Amino acid sequence: MATINDVAEKAGVSVATVSRVINGSANVSPETLEKVKQAIAELNYRPNLLGRALRKTKSERILVLLPNIANPFYAEIVKGIEDVANKNGYSIMLCNTDSDLEREKKYIKMLKSHLADGAILMASEMTYEELTELAGEIPIIQCCEYKVGLPISHVSIDNEMAAYKAVNHLIGLGHKKVAFIGAKNQFLSSTLRKEGYIRALKEAGINYDPAYCGYGDYSYKSGFRVMKQLLSLDPRPTAVFCISDLMAIGAIRSAMEEGLRVPEDIAVCGFDNIYFSRMFKPTLTTVSQPMYDLGCTAMEALINIIEEKSTEPMHYFMEHELIIRESTVK
Repeated sequence: MATINDVAEKAGVSVATVSRVINGSANVSPETLEKVKQAIAELNYRPNLLGRALRKTKSERILVLLPNIANPFYAEIVKGIEDVANKNGYSIMLCNTDSDLEREKKYIKMLKSHLADGAILMASEMTYEELTELAGEIPIIQCCEYKVGLPISHVSIDNEMAAYKAVNHLIGLGHKKVAFIGAKNQFLSSTLRKEGYIRALKEAGINYDPAYCGYGDYSYKSGFRVMKQLLSLDPRPTAVFCISDLMAIGAIRSAMEEGLRVPEDIAVCGFDNIYFSRMFKPTLTTVSQPMYDLGCTAMEALINIIEEKSTEPMHYFMEHELIIRESTVK
């Protein structure tokens, strides 16, 4: 395997000159640049990128920490992050934490070792104290999920208002037995979406009944399972608000297996507007999050922190939209 010394010898220049060419320095004449490039091509030389990163003050690499890389909700967000990163000379590394604190901390060590310039945290399991300490050392930003009161910028939507609008839509269709499928975890969005559900009921004069609330884990299977439980109630709900599209799709399939028609017998509303929500039959009424824009904004904000264009924490709330489809209105 060719080394940088081999390239320097073949091109008839110093190792330092080869290094300047590899790092894109302007202090190289066009003739020398051409000779070095030709030597690199002839020797099929591949620079040691890790070594370069360690020697440079910037790695030009960003870590993106996801709780579940299989969840389609994150796909458009990551695309937004990567598009902005590429335009600004950065690459990204996806890190699947599986909502495991120890695994998350292993990735954070990469930041502290200067193998990355910053990180976008989608749903961190770290404590307030740990995140505050980390933010004092390394550029980080919270995306989608965030912890209130931290000196860390975040990008999200108004989850409480979005859920409130969705449940109001169901109530406006005449439903008074509106059930809720959520998730029990530490994520702020889970709490806020339930609060929006409860507020909509109370403002409509409908009593909040915990028996009409079930909990899953954002998956299709959990939505299917929880819907079975809700349909066993007497009286059963005539509408269901789910805090994720995957759970909503599972809930619809569960209702159909019980011989119910959607939306004639039971209406179902989801949250996120993932790609599958408009492919499924019936198409899914859902809250649309601007996933691509969330990713773009998070990456732009992180670059501003890295390049010290922004020193104060910024809190970005993106617009959301209720998309009405066949699962609530025939």
